[in-house]
Amino acid sequence: MILNRSSFWRRLALTAAAAFFVASRLSAQDTSELLNRVKAMEDRIRVLEAEVQALKAQREATVPVRQPSAPAQEVTPPAPAKTSGQAPGESPKFGGAGEAAAKVFNPDISVVGDFLAAAGNGANRSSPAFEMHESEVGFRAVVDPYARADFFLSFGSEGVELEEGYVTFTSLPGALQLRAGKMRAAFGQVNTMHNHVLSWTDRPLVTQNLVAGEEGISDAGLSLSRILPAPKNIFLEGTAQVFRGDVSGLFHAARRSDVSAVGHLRAYRDISESTNLDLGLSYARGHSPDAVGANQIYGLDATLRWKPLRRSIYRSFLARGEFVWARTLGAPGAGSDVMTQPPGKPFGYYISGDYQLARRWYIGGRFDRSDRFTNAQRKDTGGSLILTFRPSEFSLVRGQLRRTHYGENLTANELLFQLQFAIGTHGAHIF
Repeated sequence: MILNRSSFWRRLALTAAAAFFVASRLSAQDTSELLNRVKAMEDRIRVLEAEVQALKAQREATVPVRQPSAPAQEVTPPAPAKTSGQAPGESPKFGGAGEAAAKVFNPDISVVGDFLAAAGNGANRSSPAFEMHESEVGFRAVVDPYARADFFLSFGSEGVELEEGYVTFTSLPGALQLRAGKMRAAFGQVNTMHNHVLSWTDRPLVTQNLVAGEEGISDAGLSLSRILPAPKNIFLEGTAQVFRGDVSGLFHAARRSDVSAVGHLRAYRDISESTNLDLGLSYARGHSPDAVGANQIYGLDATLRWKPLRRSIYRSFLARGEFVWARTLGAPGAGSDVMTQPPGKPFGYYISGDYQLARRWYIGGRFDRSDRFTNAQRKDTGGSLILTFRPSEFSLVRGQLRRTHYGENLTANELLFQLQFAIGTHGAHIF
């Protein structure tokens, strides 16, 4: 036993001596490298510990503290209505979706009210002192990934009518867009606008005399449009439309083949970061209601917009004008007492401007002059001053001082008042 112990201590001493000898042989460079590695590992461990502590603190802050409360009484929800083919206890399915997705079947709905009041001398053409000029109800929804639908119902003093109702196919080949239904024709600018989008309480004389009045060229038909390639950053769009051919006072389809056609070419370009120019050429042709032949109208429209980026909610300016030429081909029809002289070449136009004074105040003016479609010898001339207050994007209050000299040598001086309001989801208008 003693020999074993002495042998053990001898071997231990030899091992320690060998280790000391080897350690003494290590260079100073190896020792310093080893110490650096150990120090780096210690620093990394401290960083990891700090990150773990931060995660623990964040988790404790997000977990709410549960307060003791009285046990809640169990309430049994009412069983949903069972649909056809639905198993007991199974939630109803809407096109493969659950209950939360049922609202996708509801279209966007909006209602726009247009209240008018008038005072002064109307030269036997005056409107009522007060009237709910129009109440427009709109329905808009996406039909499927390939089409969307838009419907606008107009409620007026004469009843309810479909102002527009069409489906638009947006995924056709060749970058084409097809629209089918009842719609306003793409003739000029004002004809495409609903009443609540206008900058005035009324429509210009040229629209009333040459472009089918307040309703404008609006009919059932097809519309095909496409964005065309153009140089120098010009947006160019071409539209071709064919309609049934019935427009009050302008076109009449006595036969199925008496369709009407409308074409429009629009060019848009940014002049600067605050200013842009919009130009358009229009053409419409249809069977004449008062003559054996066809009626044709040509249009030129221009819109200049100025809206500085840094002051866009306080300052802006919009200038707009349209020029319309009408032509009647053929001779007066039998029994027609409207055209008692050779067909004329009526012409009309309007020029308007609107300047934004402040965030909610606008001032504008408009000058009108137009021949009559059925009697180009009589000219109507008018001028208006407009003041508009917009409390928000959903309402406006407008006053218009209008003076009109009619071809019968009658002069009207009127003060018009307008109140508009909108509720619901209202989509963006064409820029």
